Amino acid sequence: MIYRPFTSLLIANRGEIACRIMRTAKRMGLRTIAVYSEADKDALHVRMADSAVYIGPAAARESYLSLTAIIKAAQETGAEAIHPGYGFLSENASFADAIAAAGLVFVGPPASAIRAMGDKANAKKLMAKGGGPLLPGYEGDDQSDAAFIAAAEKVGFPLILKPSAGGGGKGMKVAHSVAELKEALPGTRSVAKSSFGDERLILERFLARPRHVEVQIFADSHGNAVHLFERDCTLQRRHQKVIEEAPAPDLPQASRDTLHKAAVMAATAVGYVGAGTVEFLLEDGKNPYFMEMNTRLQVEHPVTESITGYDLVEWQLRVAMGEKLPAQQNEIKATGHAVEARLYAEDAAAGFLPQTGTIEHLHFPTTARIDSGVVAGDAITIHYDPMIAKVITTGADRKTALANLAKALDETEVIGLTTNRNILRRLARNAVFTESPPDINWLDREVDGIIAQPKPEQADGLLAAAILSLGTKVGTTPWTQRSGWKLNLPATQTVWLRDEAGVTHQLSIATDATTTVHGVRTSDAVTLFINGDDYRYEIIDPLANAGTTQDGEHHIRAPMPGRVIAVHVKDGQKVERGSAIIVLEAMKMEHTLRAPADGVVKMVRFAVGDQVTEGTDLIEWEPAA
Repeated sequence: MIYRPFTSLLIANRGEIACRIMRTAKRMGLRTIAVYSEADKDALHVRMADSAVYIGPAAARESYLSLTAIIKAAQETGAEAIHPGYGFLSENASFADAIAAAGLVFVGPPASAIRAMGDKANAKKLMAKGGGPLLPGYEGDDQSDAAFIAAAEKVGFPLILKPSAGGGGKGMKVAHSVAELKEALPGTRSVAKSSFGDERLILERFLARPRHVEVQIFADSHGNAVHLFERDCTLQRRHQKVIEEAPAPDLPQASRDTLHKAAVMAATAVGYVGAGTVEFLLEDGKNPYFMEMNTRLQVEHPVTESITGYDLVEWQLRVAMGEKLPAQQNEIKATGHAVEARLYAEDAAAGFLPQTGTIEHLHFPTTARIDSGVVAGDAITIHYDPMIAKVITTGADRKTALANLAKALDETEVIGLTTNRNILRRLARNAVFTESPPDINWLDREVDGIIAQPKPEQADGLLAAAILSLGTKVGTTPWTQRSGWKLNLPATQTVWLRDEAGVTHQLSIATDATTTVHGVRTSDAVTLFINGDDYRYEIIDPLANAGTTQDGEHHIRAPMPGRVIAVHVKDGQKVERGSAIIVLEAMKMEHTLRAPADGVVKMVRFAVGDQVTEGTDLIEWEPAA
């Protein structure tokens, strides 16, 4: 690898991480270059950069995942170094090799370290060699069914089957018997090959209710390696992190020491350089077992920055410039507690479906650290992760940090699309979670009840919404509004509002009525923010839909924009309630649409590879008599 000073940096990423890296790079006096796809031509990271280069269409595989396009952009702009951020190409060893071959500096670990730790089987062997804590399992070269079955019978059930080259929980299957293992092997191999280009698998003893704890490590090219304490990432939904915190609470010091020692050992074993995270599962709140190493900066790195006072992106850049680590182990201290919540455009009540649309209004409190890549007026599209921001708060202790997070989320306002803000607010106050991190499956078990918690009724909310709906919109005059306004005379206006339950209300309001309320009027709705809860009222034009008719209900429609990746039925086929019909991919997630009842497919309107918009008729079907 090349380690040398540089003055210009290309950020091979987008969104909040690109903006985050850009802020630190600018503070260090570096010239910043952004890359962008067709969908991101007006994105915040593009506007922040000193210069920007177009690298391809919206699809990530044709832009942000294109090694040649990004290296060409660096060469054309005179960039001396490339920072991959996280996701996309950050853990791509071929990308690191290509950057080095082009004579540029890669802000990340050597390609050899990425390869060594990117393979779960190899990583476990390295950890075993160093005496690290490992779950019993199998990661052998013999990948036959017989080898896995023999290993399973030796280790004992339940077991978890994982793609060796995988991540993010994709493809993992739990088996409680030999029969279940035999059934899981072909499907998991198929997912591993299609998703990661490698069908090799590993097997581990399954921990039913562990915690997830990870250690932030850093190393330089001079042989120094340190840890910056640990983070608890136990609060997850379907293996996706929701709220992270540092340091890990309720952890015996002996367990903490084991984690730190094993993490640094893993880094030194592969000649690591730069930022990395070593992840562990914690059994019974005290026994750690190595899971994997992420050879990049993590989404949740701000909580580590908050308790240590260090800028980890600055550390990355300085290490890539060939400098020694800014601090040695005995100088690194942790103070207080920090928590981070990931604010996403997603509908929790609809199975956390990603949402798309334009952010009409966006407000964050000044009392929290906000890492975001969007502003009001920006769009969340189908092409990328639907993250809006990370909300980070601190406190002298865990309960204070969580209370500050709850308050910050109360004061966060997003209008234009549905977000997970309300469930994050509830989690930050949840009695079980605030007492101590539960296990990684807790949220999946409890999520329905948390989502179903009703918002408090607001007796004055309807009146306030009606008054706000009479507000003058920018660029209008009394003569262009149909408001019942009369020169020098009082007027009364009738307002029709539809609340979130779908109930229509008719109110007559004097146009000179006044009230004090915090709310936002957009083109077709009023949103009130009362004690952190949001209440949306749609403004109805009673003449808008005159003469229209409703379509029949014998259709399966797209719940969001996306790409068709599988069709499981054909015209004339009989289907049973709950059977898989069609699979959409949107924002890096797969969504299977199922038959709502027994019936017959009348027409399949789309094929694999087709792009569809929200509400599109995908399947026409006839319910059984």
